[in-house]
Amino acid sequence: MAKTIIVAGYGIGISKAVAEKFAAEGFAVALVARNAEKLAASVKDLEAKGAKALAITGDLGNEKSVADVVAKARALGPIHVLQWTAYAGQAGNVLEADTAAFHAVLDVATIGLTAAVRAALPDLKETKGSILVTNGGLGFFDPNVDKAAVAYNAMGLAIANSAKHKLVGLLAEKLRADGIYVGEVMVLGAVKGTAFDQGNATIEATTIANRFWQLHTERKELSVNVG
Repeated sequence: MAKTIIVAGYGIGISKAVAEKFAAEGFAVALVARNAEKLAASVKDLEAKGAKALAITGDLGNEKSVADVVAKARALGPIHVLQWTAYAGQAGNVLEADTAAFHAVLDVATIGLTAAVRAALPDLKETKGSILVTNGGLGFFDPNVDKAAVAYNAMGLAIANSAKHKLVGLLAEKLRADGIYVGEVMVLGAVKGTAFDQGNATIEATTIANRFWQLHTERKELSVNVG
């Protein structure tokens, strides 16, 4: 049975490149997002390239929905890799955002990711698998980064990225004894072809996907920067 990767938070940029990279390496791919139509089209594209793929809709900020997603992904086979690119962009100004928006950002970054790890944990232990997390440089503790987060109206995302960065480290420490690798790519800039690309993006999504593949195969570094 093929190795299976869950690509959570599937879109047109990083996650698409990750799905295509791992599919090319022989993985079955479970694509997870809210938009069923876009997921179905992406599954067809992957299947046309000879890959086995499955579309799963779900709310990645909701624990029950995340558990259901992982259960459905097992139809492809045991989970070998959990790749988390999901994020929420609400609460740009934390002094004006309502509580629900603030929760939404943190729920996807931390609660959802943790729920996915819990649900996939039996498989990840058995397969000695990997948890691969996409994160962003707005989470760094640096005055210039804080200035940028405020200027870009991305305060909520910056806080969520910081929390997710800490969670990655904690998961790595907690799961090391189980033979599970945890790694993170910190994206330091806009990725071409994504919603963040205003025409001057310099980072190729394939560069990030290749870095994730390197992290998964070498299983050494905890966090690397791209950009």
